[in-house]
Amino acid sequence: MSSATTRGVDRIAQAGTGALAQTGNIVQLFVDVARQTFVRPFQWREFIQQAWFIASVTILPTALIAIPFGAIVSLQTGSLIKQLGAESYTGAASVLVVIQQGSPLVTSLLIAGAAGSAVAADLGSRTIREEIDAMEVLGINPIQRLVVPRVLAMVLVAMLLNGLVAVVGIGGGYFFNVVVQGGTPGAYLASFGALAQLPDLYVSTLKAAIFGVLAGVIAAYKGLNPKGGPKGVGDAVNQSVVITFLLLFLANLIITAVYLQIVPAKGS
Repeated sequence: MSSATTRGVDRIAQAGTGALAQTGNIVQLFVDVARQTFVRPFQWREFIQQAWFIASVTILPTALIAIPFGAIVSLQTGSLIKQLGAESYTGAASVLVVIQQGSPLVTSLLIAGAAGSAVAADLGSRTIREEIDAMEVLGINPIQRLVVPRVLAMVLVAMLLNGLVAVVGIGGGYFFNVVVQGGTPGAYLASFGALAQLPDLYVSTLKAAIFGVLAGVIAAYKGLNPKGGPKGVGDAVNQSVVITFLLLFLANLIITAVYLQIVPAKGS
């Protein structure tokens, strides 16, 4: 085997080992967050401050994205369903797409992109200033003091934003279907009531909560482990956003597949 081939194999092996080590560390942090969540006293002030900060940086972008998203879904599904000759089901199709897939994904992308990057940058800055080490020397657990309130705040805001995106997206879809495409309000609402069911809303909320946990833990892990000073903090922020996006889409695929197997479609 040539030396170039050997070096290539070694680099692949090192990359695989590094990925497995990071996966193990992230799982360990997730377990620590779950354990420290029940340690008292709970940091209510930090939790409220972080929830307010995350909401303030995500509510407006979420609303601005939800309106065109609902319009696109309504226009696309309306055109497709019209070709199939089932115009009366336009409302059900667009609403189910928004509730089951659209609202959790839009929420998760904004939570990971806006809130997750802010959390990673904040914790990364504290780490390179050695504030995390100082807390540990003083006997303060940084996970219980800093990470748990941020993760729970992201879960809470993700669930609330999920509801906001669903309402705004459905409203936008209704407007474009009824006003732009000439649909009838009665058919839109009747088809929604005929095919939608409460478990659709439950799984949408569950997705948002799980996405909030994933985004919070990944951002916290990258923020607590920056490499190379200030430049490392920037790299950690970028890595946290990319890794979170990949995990969110994978989690969405798994949850959707399980849900479709467990909960039968209404009317089937």
